[in-house]
Amino acid sequence: MSETKTALIVSAHSADFVWRAGGAIALHAEQGWKVHIVCLSFGERGESAKLWRVPGMTMEKVKTDRRREAQEAAAILGASVEFLDIGDYPMRADLDVVFHLAKIYRELRPSFVLSHSLKDPYNFDHPLATHVAQEARVVAQAHGHEPSVPVIGAPPVFLFEPHQPEQCEWKPELFLDISSVWEKKQAAFETMAAQEHLWEYYTRVGLQRGAQASRNSDFKIKYAEAFQRVFPHVTQGTLA
Repeated sequence: MSETKTALIVSAHSADFVWRAGGAIALHAEQGWKVHIVCLSFGERGESAKLWRVPGMTMEKVKTDRRREAQEAAAILGASVEFLDIGDYPMRADLDVVFHLAKIYRELRPSFVLSHSLKDPYNFDHPLATHVAQEARVVAQAHGHEPSVPVIGAPPVFLFEPHQPEQCEWKPELFLDISSVWEKKQAAFETMAAQEHLWEYYTRVGLQRGAQASRNSDFKIKYAEAFQRVFPHVTQGTLA
């Protein structure tokens, strides 16, 4: 039996992975991949406005609700999820977070990594999450870091689409057809009651990227997700 392939998603807040990579997660999970999501925060301060409008709301109640939503979404998509609870707006990550992620890299040995755009003038938490994810990747490759544990190779890193890509200097370089799992993605993001205002927006994004994917291929694609590459694509034998 072949070894199970794995993927790692590093999400700044508890809902980011759903809007931006829910299709990729569901698609790979259906193919038998182990997909693991790390949420650095719950988005409790900056991305839970609907909850904070409820009288008597508390920080712990917000975190509990956002955790439940993310767990339900991950289950629908077929992934495992963990929460580091390092706070948001602003988010800060110390060495313990980097080392924890490096440990996950070495245990999971992902075939690819998904995280946020390198820039986002609207939300500094997002590029911080990607910085930490990539720094942990470097640490996990370092022979002198916990030398008794085998280092990882060089898993490719893909950046999922930010809310306003032009302002984030993000460019779609890979389109993934998620039409076959769209219903799962939709069901997953509809668990995110705290951010219901984004449901329609990300439906439009999926349709738009699907149309663009079709125009750049011979495929008929209704829904797609787009990603930007960090490192060069490496192949053997053929470019196709």
